[in-house]
Amino acid sequence: MGKMKPMRAEPSEELVQLPAKAGPPAEMIFGEWYPALRSDRLRAGETAVTMLLEIPLLVGRKSDGKLFAMRDLCPHRGIPLSAGWFDGETVQCKYHGWRFEPCSGRCEEIPSLTSFDSLAPAKIYANSFPVAERDGYAWVYVPAAGAGRIEEDAALPAVPELQKFGGRYRMAHLQAELPCNVDHGIIGLMDPAHGPFVHRAWWWRSAASIHEKTKMFEPLEDSENAGRNAGFRMSAHAPSSNSAPYKLLGKPVTTIDFVLPGRRYETVLVQKDGAEKNGKKRWFASLTTVTPMTASTCRIDVIAAWNIAYWVPLVAPIAKYFGAKFVAQDQQTMVEQARGLRSNPGLMLIDDADKPAKWYFALKQRRLTGEGEHPLNGPVELHWRS
Repeated sequence: MGKMKPMRAEPSEELVQLPAKAGPPAEMIFGEWYPALRSDRLRAGETAVTMLLEIPLLVGRKSDGKLFAMRDLCPHRGIPLSAGWFDGETVQCKYHGWRFEPCSGRCEEIPSLTSFDSLAPAKIYANSFPVAERDGYAWVYVPAAGAGRIEEDAALPAVPELQKFGGRYRMAHLQAELPCNVDHGIIGLMDPAHGPFVHRAWWWRSAASIHEKTKMFEPLEDSENAGRNAGFRMSAHAPSSNSAPYKLLGKPVTTIDFVLPGRRYETVLVQKDGAEKNGKKRWFASLTTVTPMTASTCRIDVIAAWNIAYWVPLVAPIAKYFGAKFVAQDQQTMVEQARGLRSNPGLMLIDDADKPAKWYFALKQRRLTGEGEHPLNGPVELHWRS
């Protein structure tokens, strides 16, 4: 084992000042993979702390490159493990020196034991979670309370991953913390009518560009996993003509999927008339997730990939700059909304623009209770102005 080094116990710097109370908490969906943090923050031998579904997590990378995720809590006397040491192989508690193998959580050593003790440290486990690296994120599987310890070879749902349409592309990542519960974060993500107001900008769209839109939706069922990733799809369509970036792509076709617990997949494929070169399609894809940190706060993460001018050095930083502006507009709106939600006001949802929000709440309740039908029994046409 290498030399034990102190771990940084401080969480990552908050992007916004969260109010003390931001409305009522939301029920959270367990038994799912969630993006914990960017994996490039974790070099070999390094750790970081974060919060998922009100669980404090210690996430790190062992010397061999393998990621781990533990509840940031020593099972002995409850001190955060992040206050202790990590040598690239084991995590050691600051209080009494208990040492744990972090991937399994198995206790390797209890320094206070003597030859008179019969306790076997290897029978003790700290709480650890399955973790996988995809698309630049450390994804952590958070089981339901009381599920017990998950073995390394346990059958788990597939780790979410962004679809790519070729081997050469650029990627970008964005992140923002939101001072609202996960339900408000998700219905804000799927809200089709806020664009001309929240995202009003010369490079996106103006309030004067509002016009009526018609979109087709269809149900997405997950029969193999008992509705785990059920959702709905905005069927393939030409993207909004009043969104400036889409005009640069020629004649793109967009498909948007919303699936539980809070993922939005968007794919943009450019049609054939002059858009293909050497038989290769031009495409853009994104995966946006809304992850509950606590019962009343959440975090939005955006993973984007594209092959459009991917070889041009400035394309990625420019895309990230404008993308960050876009996400910051949503974040600022949520910060302002949180002030109103402190008094727990009565709220309303209307048709047709708020229909996706109604579907989300119905799907979530079906997932939580295990009862009920999919809210869409077939294709549906919705109309709104935006």
